[in-house]
Amino acid sequence: MNKIGSKRIEGLVQSDIRAMTRECLRLNGINLGQGICELPTPEPIVKSAQAALVSHDKAIYSAAEGIAPLRAAIAQKLERENGIRVHADKQIIVTVGATGGYASTLMALFNPGDGILLFEPFYGYHLNAAVLAELEPQFVPFSGMTVDETAIRKAIQPNTRAIVVCTPANPSGKMWNESELELVARVAHDHDLIVITDEMYEYFRYDGREHVSPGSLASLADCTVTLMGLSKTFSMTGWRLGYVCAPEAMAEKIRLANDLFYVCAPTPLQHGALAGFTVLNPSYFTELREEFQAKRDQICETLETVGMNPIAPQGAYYVLADTSRFGVADSRDFAMKLLEKVRVAGVPGRAFFHSSAGDRYIRFCFGVTDERLNKACKQLRELRGGF
Repeated sequence: MNKIGSKRIEGLVQSDIRAMTRECLRLNGINLGQGICELPTPEPIVKSAQAALVSHDKAIYSAAEGIAPLRAAIAQKLERENGIRVHADKQIIVTVGATGGYASTLMALFNPGDGILLFEPFYGYHLNAAVLAELEPQFVPFSGMTVDETAIRKAIQPNTRAIVVCTPANPSGKMWNESELELVARVAHDHDLIVITDEMYEYFRYDGREHVSPGSLASLADCTVTLMGLSKTFSMTGWRLGYVCAPEAMAEKIRLANDLFYVCAPTPLQHGALAGFTVLNPSYFTELREEFQAKRDQICETLETVGMNPIAPQGAYYVLADTSRFGVADSRDFAMKLLEKVRVAGVPGRAFFHSSAGDRYIRFCFGVTDERLNKACKQLRELRGGF
């Protein structure tokens, strides 16, 4: 019998995020690992999707790039809130989650062997999807919440073709400011790089910070593929809806790849998502930020109390905590010890780092209900005496 499995999948395993979810279920713990987002989906979105499910013309294939009203609403939102002006019919593709948009972008714009630059700590899917597409991942070492132009230029290789910017970032919560993005623009133009941005958590930002979309800058507009999503903003992670906007020539190729891989995003759910853009009051997003800032403050205070010093996130709903004082060298061992002792699941830091620096961290997700977060924080405090 021939060996099962292609070369492109050799060495790849299911992510530590999903692995810890399984272990959490096995031990009946509280899952602060996977970014499921347990809050309820807004009612107007649910009702719109339900109506579309029983309407024949709204439950069939859509165009590969998505239904026209949703793309028009996205274009209006991008101009109004992100400062990005795009043509709804030529530059926007609705995708099967932002991950589907990322996969389509990789397959449409790059060749096997091309290099793609990631910043530590990175989102694991950004790495593994690139490996599956037969790209060569290249890494900028972790430097906290700062950006080091020298380190970026040092990481670039002759085959580098792309650079990934995640803002607000998963897992660190870093938000990139305009001066940092102009730095990226200089590097991108010097080396003819495409910039791929993941802005899934654009509405989750704290302490009055403003989100800056890289594609809104004149210096980056012609070389940026912007990935955004609806899963987190509207608490519907299982709906798998995201979108891409890009310069027209790039968008045309991404649309084709999206068609070949996915045909289209689920049409009834696209109609549901449309309600999120057209029905929800702007106060929804203000209340979202206020609610999640309170959650951030609560978990950071708890982590400080037990000696897991957190890197306070500027955005998104994850926090990296330093586990050094516990003397456990392997971050997965630490995550399992923690789960077994206090029944709270986090994700080993190694899932987000190429270097060994990740083994001193664990990531927690605070995108859960108040009840579950309160219980998790109470159980985490049991760790004050160590293992």
